[in-house]
Amino acid sequence: MKRLFLMMTMASAALVAEAGGLMTNTNYHIAFDRMFARGATTEIDAAYSNPAGLAWGHEGLQLSLNFQKPWQNRDIETVVPNYLAYPALGYAGENIDQKFNGKASAPIVPALFASYKQDRWAVSTMIGIVGSGGFVEYEEGIPMFNLMTMGKIFEKSATLPTGPVTPKMYGIDSNVKGKQYIYGGQVNFTYKITDFLSAAVGMRANYYDGYNRGYVTATTLPELGSQQLMDLQLDVTQRGWGFAPIVSMDFHKGPLTLAARYEFRTKISTTNDTKALNVTMMGTPTDIKAMAAQYGNAATLTGLATNMGEAMAAKIKDFMPDEEVRYDMPSLLVVAAQYEITPKLRAAAEYHFFDDTHAKMANDRQDNLEHGTHEVLLGAEYDVNDKLTVSLGGQRTDYGLSDAYQTHTSFACDSYSLGCGAAIKLTEKMRLNVSYFCTLYSDYKVESANYLGTSYSGSDTFSRTNHVLGVGIDYKF
Repeated sequence: MKRLFLMMTMASAALVAEAGGLMTNTNYHIAFDRMFARGATTEIDAAYSNPAGLAWGHEGLQLSLNFQKPWQNRDIETVVPNYLAYPALGYAGENIDQKFNGKASAPIVPALFASYKQDRWAVSTMIGIVGSGGFVEYEEGIPMFNLMTMGKIFEKSATLPTGPVTPKMYGIDSNVKGKQYIYGGQVNFTYKITDFLSAAVGMRANYYDGYNRGYVTATTLPELGSQQLMDLQLDVTQRGWGFAPIVSMDFHKGPLTLAARYEFRTKISTTNDTKALNVTMMGTPTDIKAMAAQYGNAATLTGLATNMGEAMAAKIKDFMPDEEVRYDMPSLLVVAAQYEITPKLRAAAEYHFFDDTHAKMANDRQDNLEHGTHEVLLGAEYDVNDKLTVSLGGQRTDYGLSDAYQTHTSFACDSYSLGCGAAIKLTEKMRLNVSYFCTLYSDYKVESANYLGTSYSGSDTFSRTNHVLGVGIDYKF
């Protein structure tokens, strides 16, 4: 029984999938994608990036509709020499050297901006996907799924009269996928205090919608009878609300704009809708969801802890029916400056600090970060003529990662991002924005002398790629 629960724990823990980076997005408007440093803008995208700056924006009503298409890979290269070597049984083990390809994608991602300014007052709104945003799927499973399945089958069968069941005697069908969206809508109120200083207050409502699904099935080869050795199933949906106040200030005089914005932490507590949580190993089924229905979550977890230890029971806890799991969005501090070098050329610089270490995550993973996220952004744009503006920008992101933070389904890599694009004036009232940006990630390698808690040494190298195309329309009434 202990072995069954241990295997189920490993399988369920593998599905804490995040289809995004840490928890916050900042690219909603195409102007960001083509320039990055938009924290001191006074244009329509200020409805998110600098609400106080709208005090110097367009008089009257303006709208903006934006669409982005991202593509991203999240790959894990696993190396474990002589995995499951057992000299006493004459088994040399398997040399694991495999790349597990994770495909992260999202449909067209929209965002809507609107503002209305009259004299010293302005009101604005932004609606978009403010956190994560997409799907990730590992069609061949992940190392934690596959290697732990191999290990437990070998361990379970090692004492059989016929000898252990080795990986050459069966095949594994495995799949892991997750969805994670945080939808957000915010409203801001802006007031010009003096001819040079303005302030804004706002509120954003955030709705979390995600799921974790996966399975692993191990079946002997046809010539050995096609016997099912193991079947693991997990299907959990999580949803929840959270709210964040937002305050900002803007100083605007001549060619210089200075701005600051602070978003408070968003506490998001989701509730599990557990559709499946079970394991069958060599013909013996264990339905943890059914146990919870009979005895209650607390009693079931106490029984699991007795059999497999507190740490493993804690991981199961995040998938129990009706259990609450945290996915907070961290507080965010932004300071930015923009300067009009000439009437046609503008340059900007910006700094972000996400206080991730104080934003609760599943299994308290925030405690494994060395510090919150630091980002530095630079951008410039140039008016080629009255109808065409071109721009480019860059961003450096440092997450404060540690080996303990990285997992097979939720890992991050520090990065550089580069973006470019153009704004095209179609009419006196309408402007088209187009953009492309890519992110260049640094691989992160984790080496372990006890890979996945076994006695074998191994390593994982985490890598990512990211590309985004964007198009949007700004309209001034």
